[in-house]
Amino acid sequence: MQTQDQLNSLKICFIGGGNMARALIGGMLKQGFPPAQISVIESDPQKRADLNRDYGVQATEQLPSAAASDIIVLAVKPQQLRDVSIFLGSLIRHQLLISIAAGVRITDLSRWLGGYQTIVRVMPNTPAQIQLGVSALLAAPTVNASQRQQAEVLLQAVGQTLWLDNEEKMDAVTAISGSGPAYVFYLMEALQDAAMHLGFPEEQARMLSQQTFAGACQLALQSAASPAELRHQVTSKGGTTERAIQSLDAAKVKTAMIEATQAAALRSRELGDQLGSDQN
Repeated sequence: MQTQDQLNSLKICFIGGGNMARALIGGMLKQGFPPAQISVIESDPQKRADLNRDYGVQATEQLPSAAASDIIVLAVKPQQLRDVSIFLGSLIRHQLLISIAAGVRITDLSRWLGGYQTIVRVMPNTPAQIQLGVSALLAAPTVNASQRQQAEVLLQAVGQTLWLDNEEKMDAVTAISGSGPAYVFYLMEALQDAAMHLGFPEEQARMLSQQTFAGACQLALQSAASPAELRHQVTSKGGTTERAIQSLDAAKVKTAMIEATQAAALRSRELGDQLGSDQN
């Protein structure tokens, strides 16, 4: 099994130095990855300077330097990935490619790379910035067990991981965990607004909302009870919580959440079709 120490000896190159790349690099360093083993290819000179200052990693704009790495993490915007991949296809020989570009399917990425298939597709989410993310991974059939473990160890630096058995599930993961933090923030915003309507100033309303969500999430994580069971524990017969839940049920809030995630999954599938067809 691939260990953290074994992965530390590999050279890892990020192509793109945006927020998710920074989250992964920061998490890796906290887990003990040597900064000397990490490099970043980034066209923006300010971002290069920031990466070197904040993390002590080498940052360059020279894409050919990626060829010297063992693992290449594709962290550019989906619309830029085709051009990067076409150029990269002439350089790579044995590297594991990890793509965190949303919506781009392995078959399309492989085609742009000239048939290269040592690819793991990943859908992380923004809590990776504080090492509390969850990342779904999907490996091309030619990726071996050692390479799968390398990808898993790398992504575990910023949270938990989940392997998928088919690419269709990536659209569902995008809708649940990829977009999911926005749903949570939306509900936090709603609870904060509710507190303000009940007379609290904004600062107090925000604190009440944030701490309620933080405490409830930690309780759910540390409890063996299901969310439904935890909800029932708070909901006394004839009490205030029961009245609130009845109002939410009458407004079909749970149905609306399910429909919202289905809409997000559909949009993820549409974007995958568009990215694949527009960039043939």
